[in-house]
Amino acid sequence: MGSLKIIGMNEMNGIFSVTDRLGISREAIVVPLGPASPGRVRRLPSGKFEITVDADQPMEAWLPVMEKELVAFLEG
Repeated sequence: MGSLKIIGMNEMNGIFSVTDRLGISREAIVVPLGPASPGRVRRLPSGKFEITVDADQPMEAWLPVMEKELVAFLEG
């Protein structure tokens, strides 16, 4: 695993800044506390989005990747 060990409020605020702007309810996302490499976005059977933060990329670099993946789900 990379430098990020656990998801904190700074990371959650970054995620919420994207999901709020996209109109995704905070109730519709699940964020595991442990990051992984690579980070990913997937749709759970419940319809919620699971957002796993990338452990190796800075949040500022990873958030646009996360947003692109979320938009692909929303448009799909």
